[in-house]
Amino acid sequence: MKISVIIPTYKPQDYLWECLTSLINQSFSKNQFEIIIVLNGCSDPWRDRIQTFINGNMQDMHVNFLQTNIAGVSNARNLGLDYATGEYITFIDDDDYISTSYLEELFNIASKKVVSLCFPLAFVDGSNITEPFYITADYLKYRDKQKIEYFYPKRFFSGPVYKLIHRDIIGNRRFNPSFAKGEDSLFMFLISDRFKYVAFTSTKAIYYRRFRVDSVTMKETSIFDTMINRMQMIKEYSHIYFSNISNYHFRFYISRIYSSIKAIIHEVVLKIKAVFGLSKIKR
Repeated sequence: MKISVIIPTYKPQDYLWECLTSLINQSFSKNQFEIIIVLNGCSDPWRDRIQTFINGNMQDMHVNFLQTNIAGVSNARNLGLDYATGEYITFIDDDDYISTSYLEELFNIASKKVVSLCFPLAFVDGSNITEPFYITADYLKYRDKQKIEYFYPKRFFSGPVYKLIHRDIIGNRRFNPSFAKGEDSLFMFLISDRFKYVAFTSTKAIYYRRFRVDSVTMKETSIFDTMINRMQMIKEYSHIYFSNISNYHFRFYISRIYSSIKAIIHEVVLKIKAVFGLSKIKR
């Protein structure tokens, strides 16, 4: 098996069918990739609905449907990694979908030391309009480089999607389930000592990121919770970095610390503006 596609899902809506349909339509040979769907923290009616879709639409594909009562996207991804048999791993969120040539183009430029990156676009749930977002900026800036050090397009490493990773890079390392937010970035930093370069697909290999108002990433948190979470992340980044300082990139480490501090400041500023009614005042 060449590629394992890991999809964590929790109480999914109809968007999951769009995600799975995009995998059904891949130009990459169906015999060369497997799909691992991990339903976590819930069971029926979602389990029955997913199984019915698989039976009716994916009988000619390698699909491993797992269900666990343990909630959390990190636990789901870790379970998917434990069951993955592919030479390469890619993650897709259940409310996103991919273009037809996504897997094929990522596979063609990936290797044991090179992580392949796609062309990311975003759209608001309920809209057919796709557009660039903050991660797209790194793609547009560096796409003409045939191979470049991973540190430069660092926005891509805020999470595990948008890319194809050789299984040797991941090894036995897993997502940290003790973090409700920021676990994606921590995982990418954790495995960053095992590769040095990235390569980019054409603009035809697209990851479509859906923004939903009810998604976990869009939910507001208190200043206190944000500060605690980010301080714990800084501690974890530092623990990872200093435990193997010669193999991790110092500039990448500093960028992760900076982004955590910036997130705290951003949250504080937003709350101050809200208290004083300044949220609509332009400077």
